[in-house]
Amino acid sequence: MEMHVLMCPPAYYGIEYEINPWMKRSRPTNHPLAQQQWHALYHILRDQLDLQVSLIEPRPGLPDMVFTANAGFVWDNKFIPSNFRHAVRRGEVAYFQEWFASRNYEIVKLPEHNYFEGEGDLLMCADILFGGFPYRSSGSAHRDLAEIIQRKVRSLRLISDWFYHLDTCFCPLSPNEAVYYPAAFDSDALGILKEYIATLIPVTEDDARRFACNAIVIGKNVIINYGCSQISRRLESLNFSVFKTPLTEFIKAGGSAKCLVLKIPHLDKS
Repeated sequence: MEMHVLMCPPAYYGIEYEINPWMKRSRPTNHPLAQQQWHALYHILRDQLDLQVSLIEPRPGLPDMVFTANAGFVWDNKFIPSNFRHAVRRGEVAYFQEWFASRNYEIVKLPEHNYFEGEGDLLMCADILFGGFPYRSSGSAHRDLAEIIQRKVRSLRLISDWFYHLDTCFCPLSPNEAVYYPAAFDSDALGILKEYIATLIPVTEDDARRFACNAIVIGKNVIINYGCSQISRRLESLNFSVFKTPLTEFIKAGGSAKCLVLKIPHLDKS
């Protein structure tokens, strides 16, 4: 089944508020450079990896809409939209719901009191879903998600607000291997990861703070922020093709390559 991804051009991207430790309004983004970096990632996906990239129209006043991974979670013909913890991001939801509904996806909403931030906090590895909490998503949301998709969600407690989404500190590579930053998880979460994933590859603090775990994996190809040197060498030794592309302007907001795409397992409706 062909993989598609959904992206949102960074027309209105910028640091307009502070909702994680990376974001500082005193450290604004360089808008032309952000545009350049986003388009470089887009062309790697579309032109070098021959991936189909669908685009959603950016909207003024929603600077973080560019981080489409947080929009929700796609499962078969269902789209489960996010319940953002911070009010400044909630305006994004209606546009993503409309986009998927117009392509005949069933929109399945979680109860409003259960925060959930999409693929940023829900990732699959070894045919198992792992859910991050408590910074942005609620642990209680995992039970609702499990009912919707009829699959158990293993909850992983994050313990550093610098790594507030699961996809900032955990990156599945294949059904039996993943990259992770151990210091971002509590002991129970580490035990769960070690129980279910045969090969766990730790990243250094330096690479973690360059968002090494926030990489896009397409088969044996990994797209990663430029400068994650140690994990890049390790991945290459495991026969991955590593595409290194600068994403510094998005790290200013607490995101990198993976945050900028929402994976859609099948999309033949666009």
